Amino acid sequence: MSRLILPDTDRELSRQTGWARAHWEALADHLLDSLVPYFSPGASLVELPGRASRSGTASDALEGFARSFMLAAFRIAGVQGKGCEQLIERYARGVANGANPDHPEAWLRLTPKSQQMVEAAAIAVSLHETREWIWDRLDTRAQEHVAEWLGGFNGSTTHDNNWRLFQVVSEQFLASVGAPYSQDDIDGGLDRIEDWYVGDGWYSDGDGQNFDNYIGWAMHLYPGLWARMAAATPGAQYEDRLKLYRERINLFLADAVHLAGNDGAPIYQGRSLTYRMAAAAPYWMGALLDSSPLTPGETRRLCSGIARHFVQRGVPDERGVLTLGWYDTFLPTTQQYSGPGSPYWASKGFVGLILPPEHPVWSDPEDAIPLDNADQVRAMPKPGWIVHASRHDQVVQLVNHGADHAPVAEPSGVEPDGDPHYNRLAYANHAGPDLSDHEPPVDNLISLVSPDGPVSGRGRIRRLGVDERTASSWHRAWLGTDGPWAIEITSVVHNGWEIRCALVEGPDGALVRSGGFAVAGESLPGATTSATAATVRNADGLVSAVVGLHGYHTAGVHRGLGVNPFGVHSGTPYLTAPHRGAPLVLVNAVLLTRDAIRPEALAEGIDVAVEGSTVRLDGGRTVVELGRSRHG
Repeated sequence: MSRLILPDTDRELSRQTGWARAHWEALADHLLDSLVPYFSPGASLVELPGRASRSGTASDALEGFARSFMLAAFRIAGVQGKGCEQLIERYARGVANGANPDHPEAWLRLTPKSQQMVEAAAIAVSLHETREWIWDRLDTRAQEHVAEWLGGFNGSTTHDNNWRLFQVVSEQFLASVGAPYSQDDIDGGLDRIEDWYVGDGWYSDGDGQNFDNYIGWAMHLYPGLWARMAAATPGAQYEDRLKLYRERINLFLADAVHLAGNDGAPIYQGRSLTYRMAAAAPYWMGALLDSSPLTPGETRRLCSGIARHFVQRGVPDERGVLTLGWYDTFLPTTQQYSGPGSPYWASKGFVGLILPPEHPVWSDPEDAIPLDNADQVRAMPKPGWIVHASRHDQVVQLVNHGADHAPVAEPSGVEPDGDPHYNRLAYANHAGPDLSDHEPPVDNLISLVSPDGPVSGRGRIRRLGVDERTASSWHRAWLGTDGPWAIEITSVVHNGWEIRCALVEGPDGALVRSGGFAVAGESLPGATTSATAATVRNADGLVSAVVGLHGYHTAGVHRGLGVNPFGVHSGTPYLTAPHRGAPLVLVNAVLLTRDAIRPEALAEGIDVAVEGSTVRLDGGRTVVELGRSRHG
């Protein structure tokens, strides 16, 4: 397979990224051309190598077709089919054969809550966006087969989260082509997401505190795509909902502009991160809906930065294939539902190709994003986050006191420790959590460590508040079946540091351990420790440090091998303090930077005074009152 060849950089149009529309088209073409060897003879399946998902290989092959069809559809629509004849023929033939129940490559039928529902939505969106070039050219019998296959949604049941939108867009497509559909299903799905809207442009992905990339690439993307379908459906009522969706994505993007670095690196947090460039989807959708707080030049600046970031790190691989991982193959990044075709939901990040070449997002010069000009701190109370970022070292950090992806029902007895893609106190764009099935986690957690072996985790997050630079929460800590004990934490963002103030209940004889960021690379990160500080530096100069400011007695570094998405070797600095049974107040600083620093020297400039459960920082300018968890 030929390697990816991009056009020369265009610094006149795109002074920051050098990318223009031609770069996006070249990348899309390379991804699509590289899939040709994996197409089945009838072109209805894409059978990629790799670990199968829990849904099985037949579903995985449908997934490979459907998700790449979305990329092809955006590519075709944006140029009105010109020069895309081979793509059009390939996917039209695949649709006709896959939907034909008598064809040997027929797609799996839609059954309630089946993975096929996800892929059906991608096919419905793709058929709508390429209607003139694919749907309208299918013969009547092929169209009937497609309608019958998508009709498996009618009156059926999906998972009660973003999947409701798969039913919505699929049945709206059926309505737009005059096929049987259920308006109740469409209205019911769109009404259901109203239950999950929490304000400021944010949805939860289903009941609970489920905040991650799905909010941008599902909860905002599909309503916008639905509105495009509804606009093409005679008699459809969509204007009121569209107005609402336009208002919400505008609000959301005011926060989301801060979720990627000025080098394009998105924050590593949440599930399905193997979709990679899909992180660009909400920015493009804001432009598609003509409702974005970002200028067209900012939109392309962000989106091109994200795509370029992954390309510069070997995505796609030497075969032109998107692998299961973050940069290269790394299966712990994935979930059980992830199969070899799953990464092709990166196609969502190419939705901007629908906009024609003369649209301002493609023709205007790039504009600076906020982080290009100054360090940023952005409180996001709805997801329970504070995001802070450094302009000069391109590091973005997310302080997490609200997203947990935990079950809504209050469990009886021991709570699960939570998903490492959600339960950490902080995430970043150049560092990710260690993901081990064999060792208790250390990074970005404050845990109880029993002399007998058990280590507490962080499950359901119980919020205590978020303001401009401070966020607080507490959780129940268990040591095996013993507990629970309350661990209350307040994070204060302070000059690029995060100051963690904790009130920790626990048993006599346990240790309290507070970990910083895990940093990783292909070589062993260097490490230094002192009495109450520890630092880890990788070969790229990224430094993770923790410094004890009150109550901690010792420091150390935890090493990981093959457990981090950013490199085979990882290191995490941590602090410990003995627990004597009475509630313990602890304060430490957490740093992630590319600066050459001596953490102890910086810590000398942080004034900390502790009296009872009150922590005063900077001569009392910031006061943290701990102990609210006792009343929660």
